[in-house]
Amino acid sequence: MKIMDVKTHVLSVPLEEPFAFSMGWVTKRSTMIVEIVTDEGITGWGESLCHGLQPPEIAEAVVLAALKPIVLGRDPFDVDVLWEEMYNLTRPFGQKGAALNAIAAVDIAIWDCLGRALGKPICKLLGGVYRTEIEPYATGFYRVRGKHYPAAAIEEAQSHLAKGFKAMKLKTGFGVEEDIEYIHAVREGIGSAPKLMIDANQAYNVGAARRILKAIEPANIHWFEEPISPEDVEGYRELKTLTNIYLAAGESEFSKIGFREWVSTRAVDILQPDLCSAGGFTECRKISALAQAWHLSLIPHVWGSGIGLAAALQFIATIPPAPLALKPIEPMLEYDQSSHPFRQDLIFGAINMRDGKVEIPSGPGLGIEINREVIARYERGPSGH
Repeated sequence: MKIMDVKTHVLSVPLEEPFAFSMGWVTKRSTMIVEIVTDEGITGWGESLCHGLQPPEIAEAVVLAALKPIVLGRDPFDVDVLWEEMYNLTRPFGQKGAALNAIAAVDIAIWDCLGRALGKPICKLLGGVYRTEIEPYATGFYRVRGKHYPAAAIEEAQSHLAKGFKAMKLKTGFGVEEDIEYIHAVREGIGSAPKLMIDANQAYNVGAARRILKAIEPANIHWFEEPISPEDVEGYRELKTLTNIYLAAGESEFSKIGFREWVSTRAVDILQPDLCSAGGFTECRKISALAQAWHLSLIPHVWGSGIGLAAALQFIATIPPAPLALKPIEPMLEYDQSSHPFRQDLIFGAINMRDGKVEIPSGPGLGIEINREVIARYERGPSGH
């Protein structure tokens, strides 16, 4: 089997109701999808993470100009070799950011081809499953104009509980005092039973994050995600000694090399690489091995279309508990509940929560099929073929 073509699809659509987080306002949902076609008629799909403020065209340019020439005509079963060649070529202008996002999309698409060729889900090709279903937590709680907080957040939290969620993550990073009041109000509004996490998206320095951590300990927060800049690894190590709240980070880190210091110095309690960003299956399984060697929990970041969601499920199925035990600490699925016009339609609504769990797709490859009508409806830019 040979790779005969690499196509890119940039999908983008304005949001009817823009929402905000600590970095700014999200006015549209976008993604960059890679489609790999083989000489045996097998097609594989991958996705590049597109943050709310990130132009998807950057990763697309990397795929078309740098990565496509490497993989054309190659055997997709040489997936590890291809990954290292893509990384080596882009090292002078990559190592992090959109270049790794692009490699991730190509890598995921290659693994999808392999699974479809062998008739097996990707999780089986990666060594098997530790679980066939995953407990999700609801991500949302973005700010919307005209709504009043914390009342709107409490209402949203109660709607997630009504759907069967037992855990959820608040967006914070709107000011130290406001965050403290907000977190306590939401905890009071939902009671003590649900797991409650918070995510500041790098809004603070160590001093401000320390003040928040001390003030919210009575609220029984499960983890504090990205309180400070990802460049400040030493700051994470400092904060970790000051609280019993788990510290989590990793969505803004890339590759096994990027995670090396985070793991070896135990800078956080929970690592959060994003499969569609940190390098795809090939690299994230190595990051997972690093985490296992240091007995660190790994709970991937997930924020994209149905392709990224399906890929994350395949990966999470293979993550060993840290450590194995009679009652192990299991990874969870970040299940984005914010507005996304084509997330589910793109995969024919194949992934849903039932009875508080999300099942791992068991079909070949990613375990999903792609709705090309959705691609045609939202596609834009030079990727329209």
